Amino acid sequence: MPDYSVVRLNRFPGGTQKAVTASYDDGSVHDRRLVSIFNEAGLKGTFHLNSGLLGRHDVLTEEEIGTLFTGHEVAIHSMTHPHLTTLSPIQLSYEIMADRRNLESLVGYPIRGMSYPFGTKSTELSTRLEAYGIEYARVVAESRNDYAMPDDWLDWHPTCHHKDRLCERFDAFVASDPWVEMALFYFWGHSFEFHREDNWEIVEDFAKRARIHQQDLWFATNIEIKDYMEALKQVKMSLDGIHILNLSARTIWFEVDGVAVKLAPGNLMNSRNLTSFSLYQ
Repeated sequence: MPDYSVVRLNRFPGGTQKAVTASYDDGSVHDRRLVSIFNEAGLKGTFHLNSGLLGRHDVLTEEEIGTLFTGHEVAIHSMTHPHLTTLSPIQLSYEIMADRRNLESLVGYPIRGMSYPFGTKSTELSTRLEAYGIEYARVVAESRNDYAMPDDWLDWHPTCHHKDRLCERFDAFVASDPWVEMALFYFWGHSFEFHREDNWEIVEDFAKRARIHQQDLWFATNIEIKDYMEALKQVKMSLDGIHILNLSARTIWFEVDGVAVKLAPGNLMNSRNLTSFSLYQ
């Protein structure tokens, strides 16, 4: 009988076990400066926009959305930022679907995520979001600080707001040995807060710290995090752990007997000698 290989699906791209993501709401003109800081540090963010408010006072214009957020993710935040739980089904459909349609026309790809305006949600609302093609939605309440992935993607709790000791908490995350095998640090906010409170040094300091850990962390958008976790679910293994098949459309990373390895889409790997080949050539 063959020996059993210990295979753990516990690695992000690059072989790391820790990832960082961020999201910012409302589409303030101060996103321009924030995106510049992110780009310089190699960070990635998700920007939740209200398309019905674009071009108004201190809000980005339609013309710049497609280029400003290149390399990041644009997601919905409703057309006009109401409390979604107070709306009729028709009003809710308009706020979500019109925002999605408008933003998709600006960025040129399907939009699948959102953040709840005011952070308010309900079970009924989450159920409707699935019918509208929304696959994840961020709330404002913090997680339990265990860096775990959400149990419910439509109830995604961040680690902290950027004003809540962002750098201190990030340092603790980097130094931590969390009980979860794939740990996520997720911060959020509004870029206008940096301007209004004159504290851009918070995110600038964070960016400097993050840049130091480029090799140890995976910086990703919200939808990249979700898509990667879904890709891992598509991995098939033989009972002895020797044969590993990646049925997803993206390269995945995992651990074989303590060693981080990667497997291309559609490829089958022998975990004993770490050789792989495509099943679909």
